[in-house]
Amino acid sequence: MTIEKAFKQLVSQYCKFSPAELTGEKRFREDLDFSSLDFMSFLGELEDEFDVELEQDKIIQIHTIDEALSMIRKLQEVC
Repeated sequence: MTIEKAFKQLVSQYCKFSPAELTGEKRFREDLDFSSLDFMSFLGELEDEFDVELEQDKIIQIHTIDEALSMIRKLQEVC
């Protein structure tokens, strides 16, 4: 499974959208109705799923699916 597919599968567990409906410009809070608690739980699962460590100062810059995917890819390149 590709990073994008695994990522969208994980996101879909927190919202009413299927992975196929999750386009890159979808915003977590505004479009997907993530609560703060949902987002924090989601970030923890991201770290586990992709074996990365997210930095707090970078997390606050994540608003869309594309931004989150880009960050995951960059972190995996470093590892």
